[in-house]
Order: sequence, then C-alpha cells, then structure tokens
Amino acid sequence: MSVTKDDVRKVARLSRIAVPEERLEEMAGELNGILGWIDQLNEVDIDGVEPMTSVVATTLPMREDVVTDGNIQDQVLANAPSSADGFFVVPKAVE
Repeated sequence: MSVTKDDVRKVARLSRIAVPEERLEEMAGELNGILGWIDQLNEVDIDGVEPMTSVVATTLPMREDVVTDGNIQDQVLANAPSSADGFFVVPKAVE
C-alpha cells in the first residue's frame, strides 16, 4: 500500500490539520516509511506467542474497596462561597 499526496491531503482535511501544499510530498514519504515498518512487523512469526500487557509478569497491588467520606467536610466547605447544612449553596440554574 502506498500513500499519495491526495491521501495525505484527505487525511489532513478530515483531521482538521492545516498542511501546506509543499509538505504533502514529504509527509507522504514519511507515512510510507511508517507503513513499511508495519510490513516488517507483519513478517515476524508470532504463532504460539501469548499476548501480554507488560514485559514483566507482575500483578498490581490491590487495596480493599472501602467507601469513606474522608471526614474532612469542614475543610472542603471552608473554600465555598456559600454553604448550608454541610452542602454547597449554588444559584438556581433551572426555573
């Protein structure tokens, strides 16, 4: 597969990127180089290779899932312009 100037122009327009006309040929060459690397990767034999998410087999430490309010309600409301009964007071948005 080969990328042309027209392909670059179309992708740039679809992605809302301004690409000057004089850079289209250069970008087409760069994209063709990237596609060439992908073709090289497709040549690798991966039969029997397990997919992995990391190069090191490790598990993430898990913490107990405990719901807490933080017990800092006064600190949170200290910066509020207005509060009442432990809640933020905001102007009415819907009539």
